Parts: sequence; C-alpha cells; structure tokens
Amino acid sequence: MIPLRLVLDTNVVISAALKPDGLQRTVLILAITKPARLYISDAILAEYREVLARPELKIRKGLRQQFLQLIRSHAHRVAPSRPIHVAKDPDDDKFLEGVFCISPQKPSILIQATRVSPQKGVVDVWLRA
Repeated sequence: MIPLRLVLDTNVVISAALKPDGLQRTVLILAITKPARLYISDAILAEYREVLARPELKIRKGLRQQFLQLIRSHAHRVAPSRPIHVAKDPDDDKFLEGVFCISPQKPSILIQATRVSPQKGVVDVWLRA
C-alpha cells in the first residue's frame, strides 16, 4: 500500500483543537495513522506552537501540550534544503517547503482549511504529483 504523505496547514491543526467533532480533527487523526505519514519541519512545528498558544483562541494549555506531543510523536521530521518563495502569503512557504522536501520523486499532499463560515470548515487539498 502506498502511504499518503501529508503536510497540514496550521489552520487544520487549530480547527482540530477547537472542534473535537469537526472535519479537521478527522483529517489530523488520519494524518497520524498508518498508512498516512504526517511531515513537519521545525518551522511548521514552531508555527503550530505559536498559534495554538494565542490567548484569543482560548485553547487550554493541557490541550495544546497534548496536540503538540501527538504531532511530535507521530510526525516525520523534514529539513528543507532551500527556501521556497511562491505562496501569495509568505508565511505559507514553509508548508510548501515541507511538501517539496518529502521526496522529489513521490507524490505528497498539503491540506489547508479554508473558513467559509464560523460554524463550518472546508478542507482544501493541494497535490504535488
């Protein structure tokens, strides 16, 4: 079986923390469950940590720590060899770097969550084949 190689945008992780029954929580669980493989870089993990800790999100410290530990223990670390500057939002380049350094010859997927309303999220999938 060919594993899914996934990079999750911070919005997916934040929505997973805020909405236990939401689609993004399901996506996160799938990303850390074989045969899928979640990939993170130090920059991606730092952004997860920083955004989860924002006071306006009101995510309990214990829950933040659980999410970060879950991600650290199940994700595969990657180290981008060169920066990429292609995203409309330069803060998103780190996620594309993660996708491109997984393996140049193998397909990988970047999953983003786009908020369409306060109650409902939509998951966008970007495939690099």
